[in-house]
Amino acid sequence: MIGIMSRNGWRITEQRRTLAQIFSATDGYLSPKDVYDQLAVKYPSVSFDTVYRNLRMLSEMGVLEQFYFLEGGLKFKASCLNHHHHHLICTNCEKTETFEYCPMNDKLNLPGNYRILSHRFEIYGLCEQCRHEMANDQA
Repeated sequence: MIGIMSRNGWRITEQRRTLAQIFSATDGYLSPKDVYDQLAVKYPSVSFDTVYRNLRMLSEMGVLEQFYFLEGGLKFKASCLNHHHHHLICTNCEKTETFEYCPMNDKLNLPGNYRILSHRFEIYGLCEQCRHEMANDQA
């Protein structure tokens, strides 16, 4: 993450190093507020706007993936930069599984002379464990 920030002309500050550490230490998703709360412990003067702006810019660079959860709102996760994949996301526990199928490999009949620069494909549902737990709760 630090290398990509540097290659994109960002000055590598201690706050940005800490931001990178927060995501490298987390397998799950973090809301902008989660990130702000962790940064504010070490940097009490950091503003929520600054944190949010950095998260959006890192997402645009491809360093972070952003997901929108119906109940939990916008959340971010460190990107897997070593191969192309898509996600199955449990709306209950937020567990994510990757899968290799890409719908963009199928022939698309796009209108006009549209040139695709990037894409994301996410499927939201319930993982097997949550479905099992919900079935047991109803029994």
